[in-house]
This record gives sequence, structure tokens and C-alpha cells, in this order.
Amino acid sequence: MSIASHYLSHRTALSYELFPPKTPAGDAALLANLEALVKFRPDFVTCTYGAGGSTRGKTLDVCRMVKRMFDLPVASHLTVVGATAEELEGYLHEAAESGIEYLVALRGDPPQGATNFTAVPGGLSHADELVSLVRNSGLPFGVAVAGYPETHQEAVDTATDLLNLKRKVDAGADIVITQLFYDNDDFFRFVDACDRIGITVPIIPGILPVTDLNQAKRITSLCKAKLPSRFLERLSDRDDPQWHQQVGVEFAVEQVRGLLERDVPGVHFYVLNKSQSTLQVLEGVGWKTS
Repeated sequence: MSIASHYLSHRTALSYELFPPKTPAGDAALLANLEALVKFRPDFVTCTYGAGGSTRGKTLDVCRMVKRMFDLPVASHLTVVGATAEELEGYLHEAAESGIEYLVALRGDPPQGATNFTAVPGGLSHADELVSLVRNSGLPFGVAVAGYPETHQEAVDTATDLLNLKRKVDAGADIVITQLFYDNDDFFRFVDACDRIGITVPIIPGILPVTDLNQAKRITSLCKAKLPSRFLERLSDRDDPQWHQQVGVEFAVEQVRGLLERDVPGVHFYVLNKSQSTLQVLEGVGWKTS
């Protein structure tokens, strides 16, 4: 099954994003949380990949575990940061040998401490080059790329950012998964803008329920996303983690319900290796488990 085919049925597709744990306790927590989440029948699961391949082995371990334990299609993230084209090709073959079906092809953030991205000698500079590398490899990966409803933080303007996305799609990407956002109008404006310039692949909204106000402020500042003022005001009513969790879930339920009412092809949850908030959102919108 191709990654795009998950979005061609009458059922709204569901996917989760995980990251490689750093400790045995983290491994156990990830497994327990995923066991709780699979009852909603996700179509596939993705796992992030550290800059320069810093979690390369662990990413593959998580992908193999998901396949072995849950018999689900998996997608490994892959970035060009700190890697030569030859090293990236090596990872592609290793991923294929591990049975990984899909890739999330990203340029990646600059290494910690760096303000600008610089390709290594023999490396790639942009995500569309990585998509081309995957397609030229002859390996049958499905490919997802990232889109930015509120514009990538490094883009000079929205029009340029959309043209960058079109280059990724034209290079062979099958679907677009968006960066997190908290205003559905931003997502639908983005979808309309993509359609106007000829991007016709499925565009999947990425959702991160807020569970901690300070964390949400930090994450949104890093990716140039905004928290709606009414949402931020309600979160700020109390300095209480349980309150933040409650309000964040309520808002995410409203947000996902609004997306489903507009017949989005799927929803991608940034799980952060936790299950509680995502479970509550899926239950809140009445997502079917069978």
C-alpha cells in the first residue's frame, strides 16, 4: 500500500509521530502508550530522526518494534543535516532492509548552537533534493514532506515558502504533513494556496494538543506558530498543569472536530511519546475504534 492510498478511502486516515526514547524506561513508556493508541486503528506511525543521524539506530529500532508488535506500516523521518548523499543512500538501504515502507523527507533544523543551515561537503541543502535522492534510489518508499500553514520560520515570504513546497512535491513527494497549528483558518488558507499553485497531493493537518503552557509557548516560538488569544487567555487563567491539560484537550477536540467537518483526508498527531491527551482528543471527537 502506498502512503497516499491511506487518504483515498472514505475513512479519515490517522497517523502518529513518535521519537526515539533515550532510556529503557522511555522504551517501556513508549510501548505502553502506543498499545493504548493503536485501538483507534492508525494507518501508520512515524518516528523522528536526530540531526546528523544522531538517533539513526534508535529510529530504526522504534520502527522495527512498531512493525513487530503492532503490524503497522511505519515511516522513518530522514534529514539532510550533517550527512553526505552517500550516507543518506546507506540509510535508505538500511531502512528498506528493515521493512520500513515510508519516509518523511526533511531538510532538518540547523545543529544546536548554529543559527543557519549549512550543508556538509558532499551533502544536500534542501528537502526537495532528498526527495529526488529517494526517488532515484529505485527503492519503493512512499514519501511525505512537511508543509507550513503559517510559513516556515526561515522563509523570506509565504509565496517563496509555497514554491519550496511545490519543488518537494514535484520531486516526487506523495503527501504533505503540516507543521502544528492552532487556528484551522490558517490550515484551510494554506490548502487553498497550495491548490492555486498546482499542489494536488493530500495535505494532512498536524495536531499537537497543548498539555503544558510553557512547553506550548516554547514549541510555537521555535516553529513560528501562534496560539490564538482566546486560547492563550484561558490557559493563563491558572498556573496549574491539570488545568493546562484540560483546556488543551478541550481546544484540540474543538480543533479536530472542525477539521473533520471540512472533510480533511486525515489527521496526524504529534504524540511526543505520550498517549493521554491524544486518547482524550480521539475519544472526544468520537473517533471509531472498529
